[in-house]
Amino acid sequence: MSILTRLSNVFRGFLSLFVKDLEKRNPEALLELEQENLRKQIGQYNQGLANHAGLAERLMGQVRKLESEEKELRAKTTAHLRAGNQSAAGQHALRLQTVTRELAENRAQMESAESTYKNLVKARDVAVQAARAKIESLKGAINDMRMKTAMAEMNEMAAGMIGEIGGGGDTLNRLHEMVEEERNKAAGRARVAKDSLDMGQIEIKEAEQQALADQALADFAAAEGIALPGAAPAPAATGRSMGAEAKPQADGESQA
Repeated sequence: MSILTRLSNVFRGFLSLFVKDLEKRNPEALLELEQENLRKQIGQYNQGLANHAGLAERLMGQVRKLESEEKELRAKTTAHLRAGNQSAAGQHALRLQTVTRELAENRAQMESAESTYKNLVKARDVAVQAARAKIESLKGAINDMRMKTAMAEMNEMAAGMIGEIGGGGDTLNRLHEMVEEERNKAAGRARVAKDSLDMGQIEIKEAEQQALADQALADFAAAEGIALPGAAPAPAATGRSMGAEAKPQADGESQA
């Protein structure tokens, strides 16, 4: 064996190991490639099914044509025979035998083609279902592998941190102290702000706004002649006339 051949074998061996390692690291990519190959195979298979279906359709067309011709020849043969034209009847009868034989052959071929087509469709469906089931199983296995790998890494990390956590100058302890200090400060500020808030003034302001709203509603109801619940009804016309009289008086007072 020459040196070049040996070097070629070594190179191919290293390349095979490299590719195998890539496949182990990226099983999803390999699975996606197999799915793409499956889609291509299904497409090619469907193309073959389409060609076979076209053959079956041509046979069906020939059968319909021969059936029509057989019916026509049978009628012509009967007509010529009844008319006493035995020569023409014999020619039509001879052609009728040929057509009947061809029709029987085409029917047999058509039935065979239909049966083959159904079997091919069934075989395709079974193969596709099996491939899809295997792909789904591989997806589940890959996900389980990823999850278990992540759990193993976390366990290893936790095992390595056991001796470090709780030591002197632990960052987590200092962070907890800082958070507690800032939280206590924020709680104190919130309490001071709450104690300095004058709720009495707020309640007085709210009562004033409610009183003004009630007065505006009473004026509107009086002007429109609408009786408010718990108040005496006021006539709409009287309210408007009194309002009309009150307005000039108010104008006079303002002029004075």
